[in-house]
Amino acid sequence: MANDSKGKIIRVSGPVVEATGISVAMSDIVRVGKEELMGEVIKIEENSFIIQVYENTTGVRPGEPVTNTKLPLSVEVGPGLLGSIYDGIQRPLEILEKEMGHFIKRGVDADGIDHKKVWDFKATVKKGDTLTESAIVGTVQEFDFTHKVMLPNRVSGKVAEIKSGKFTVSDVIGKLEDGTEIKMSHFQPVRQARKFNSKLAPAEPLTTGQRVYDVFFPVAKGGVAALPGPFGAGKTVTQQSIAKWSDADIVIYVGCGERGNEMTEVLTEFPHLIDPKSGKPMMERTVLIANTSNMPVAAREASIYVGITIAEYYRDQGLNVALMADSTSRWAEAMREISSRLEEMPGEEGYPAYLSTKLANFYERAGLVETLNGEKGSVTAIGAVSPAGGDFSEPVTQNTLRVAKCFWALDAKLAEKRHYWSINWLNSYSLYHESLRDYFKKNADKNWEAKVKELMGILQEEDALMEIVQLVGSDSLPENQQITLEVAKIIREHLLQQNAFHEVDRFCPLQKSNDLIDLVFLFRDSASKALEAGVPAREILATKGQYEIATVKLEEDYTKILSKTKKTIESEMEELIKKYK
Repeated sequence: MANDSKGKIIRVSGPVVEATGISVAMSDIVRVGKEELMGEVIKIEENSFIIQVYENTTGVRPGEPVTNTKLPLSVEVGPGLLGSIYDGIQRPLEILEKEMGHFIKRGVDADGIDHKKVWDFKATVKKGDTLTESAIVGTVQEFDFTHKVMLPNRVSGKVAEIKSGKFTVSDVIGKLEDGTEIKMSHFQPVRQARKFNSKLAPAEPLTTGQRVYDVFFPVAKGGVAALPGPFGAGKTVTQQSIAKWSDADIVIYVGCGERGNEMTEVLTEFPHLIDPKSGKPMMERTVLIANTSNMPVAAREASIYVGITIAEYYRDQGLNVALMADSTSRWAEAMREISSRLEEMPGEEGYPAYLSTKLANFYERAGLVETLNGEKGSVTAIGAVSPAGGDFSEPVTQNTLRVAKCFWALDAKLAEKRHYWSINWLNSYSLYHESLRDYFKKNADKNWEAKVKELMGILQEEDALMEIVQLVGSDSLPENQQITLEVAKIIREHLLQQNAFHEVDRFCPLQKSNDLIDLVFLFRDSASKALEAGVPAREILATKGQYEIATVKLEEDYTKILSKTKKTIESEMEELIKKYK
């Protein structure tokens, strides 16, 4: 192709534009049409090239100009990211609203970080120091968070000069001996993972404060969790609760192709949330990326990469980052639409043949790593999947399962029963139990693993017994099985079920979960002892101590009620045993 400064459009098909007349490389960002819409080169042919445009192409026509920036799609990273709300290509929505009102116009650019704000930079290196890629050159105080200013990937050398003081992110704060300028911000290509030294085996859970996850299906820091479920099962609320209450240092929430009302709820609620750990606004450790279902599909496809690139940036500062992708199904649908317009050979259900590769490459960027600068940080990816009709056999769910070691299967029937979180405990699983064994032994209970297995065994036994109960009723079961059903009911209602809107129950520490488990086993063991002593099951089931377990989980200072409940359960069973002796 020619090397002229401008090419021209020869075909337009939705977000896909074909152009010719200039030399381009794969993934180059180009400006399309008279309004200079942003697009990315995704295919190069002999005499033309294909662009996916991140904005609405209505009104764009053949013959309009195309200009090559010769830069890949990148995000600007540095001080000022936290507390921001972006669209799918890192344009701050607050800035766009000030310039244009409530409706985003086409062809508008905005800096990802405020270039006018002044930061107090403190250099941690000196002249003559040899710096490697991603080396930390200094710090900036951002809210309560010490932001570590780093060199970009692919930049290294000896420090020729460096200075502390008050600067904007675009000011030059130092130079390397080869003349490379050092600034507080830099651009990071989104489709290339940031480099690191090595991946480490996960050894610590992402504590969410939600019992069903922390106890039964934990995800490790640096792990991957899939959250599939039909419409209305609670995917978005689940991710929002994990974002609010997890012990991650930084939260990146990507609303990818979600309904506008759901994203509005996130955007209006998050700025008013108080972080339970610090007592400060939740937004001080959060970055939101909003790309609703009515926005262009190409930007939806890019939003996931923008989110994980920002997550990797904070990971390289030695932090634990939780990335919420809601939902990867909408991301896959965007890929399917673009693929069909490129006339590529479709795979299963019309998705591109490379769907599994794209999903694997994305989730592979999660992990616990030793960074190039010697820090240890993690990115935990939690991807919601929205299978049509709740069919878990569809391609996006199945391909996600191949790479996710934690599977949280949401169940519409449980949601209809108002059982939240509506995680189906028989279909869900976590493969992180073994790697997290030592952590739970140390921080919860030395017999934690055996306890969890025993709880799951009771729930599985209940599932088998329910087939008989539905035919002949529970009274026809042997008395020991009637006790098993009651214990399973306590597990379901007092452990698995949790009220996200209750001031206390919305967050449950690991030790409290362990104490609740001990109460369940105390009732089970006391009931079995009474049964062996000849006490009828109906009288055991009529005791009140088991119902006090519900009050324990709703009390903030629960230790007094805990000991009282233990005494109630034990004394009631002892009285029954005396009665029937």
